[in-house]
Amino acid sequence: MPVGFTQAVCDSACLGSSLRAFRNKTQSHSRGEYNVYSTFQSHEPEFDYLKSLEIEEKINKIRWLPQKNAAQFLLSTNDKTIKLWKISERDKRPEGYNLKEEDGRYRDPTTVTTLRVPVFRPMDLMVEASPRRIFANAHTYHINSISINSDYETYLSADDLRINLWHLEITDRSFNIVDIKPANMEELTEVITAAEFHPNSCSTFVYSSSKGTIRLCDMRASALCDRHSKLFEEPEDPSNRSFFSEIISSISDVKFSHSGRYMMTRDYLSVKIWDLNMENRPVETYQVHEYLRSKLCSLYENDCIFDKFECCWNGSDSVVMTGSYNNFFRMFDRNTKRDITLEASRENNKPRTVLKPRKVCASGKRKKDEISVDSLDFNKKILHTAWHPKENIIAVATTNNLYIFQDKVN
Repeated sequence: MPVGFTQAVCDSACLGSSLRAFRNKTQSHSRGEYNVYSTFQSHEPEFDYLKSLEIEEKINKIRWLPQKNAAQFLLSTNDKTIKLWKISERDKRPEGYNLKEEDGRYRDPTTVTTLRVPVFRPMDLMVEASPRRIFANAHTYHINSISINSDYETYLSADDLRINLWHLEITDRSFNIVDIKPANMEELTEVITAAEFHPNSCSTFVYSSSKGTIRLCDMRASALCDRHSKLFEEPEDPSNRSFFSEIISSISDVKFSHSGRYMMTRDYLSVKIWDLNMENRPVETYQVHEYLRSKLCSLYENDCIFDKFECCWNGSDSVVMTGSYNNFFRMFDRNTKRDITLEASRENNKPRTVLKPRKVCASGKRKKDEISVDSLDFNKKILHTAWHPKENIIAVATTNNLYIFQDKVN
């Protein structure tokens, strides 16, 4: 496990409905300095007149598409509408038009006596973001997940009760592949919380539920995947049963490993690793903040118990990472079984500052470098985490800031 992470770039204002992309100043990752590459407005507030509901512009998910040419493409979604964006660069401009002046005004064709060959002249780098596709009007409920297929032609979008399959080139129709809405809504017992495509098998995907189950489906079996191929569920320990059991067992995120052999799920208190060949229990369980079990009542009262934490793998699938409260984030090494708690803080905003491990004291006498569980700030939380697919570079998002850290360079 990388034990020495240094701060690469500190903060970025929380943009809500805007997207801000960062790029490393140099091609080498040895210097961790990032500049704002592009900022653009992704969604605008809308109003559903049929249901008299305001649709927030807040972005729920962002997914990059694999780069195929000089431009970058990404999908972004709010509660109802998904957009495909193209981010491209321009550092040359054409000059010497025959029918246009340099300021853009059109010339009278009768005044043109000679023909010129237009040429490209260097200009300051301009980064443009343009919406290429808009996928709308397919979800009745709030979209919580988007996942790009390994064929790079299709993607899925999931809301509370349905999952739709889209083609990236077709905006006016999608195929409903999962529908768990009962005929009588009073019979509703669970909702979809996350969904993701398998990284290698384009017909396989999983979705998780608020009851703590994960269903693996194969689209080759039927057009509507109302029958799952596999059901992953851990039997509940009766001794731990409480009023909060169902709430804290709800899965907030599911991620396949890069190899496709395992998947990781995040519930309120733990991260679990599942082998796709074993459905009855996870092969690994990591407690993220077990010390909060005694605080569930107060966390329920302030609604923190409903927070949805994401999780991610490192490039080799040997380390997993997820967020916690007090701007803490945790890493678990699957090979050595070691874990580490780090803090994303503005106090460490100098580049290449080495992060010091943090520890929470659950009870008893507190040591010098420990923080008491009663001192944790539940308004500071890291819900979103990401790990570079090849480098030891991570990004964590707090309430108002984005932090990028990289493995310490000697």
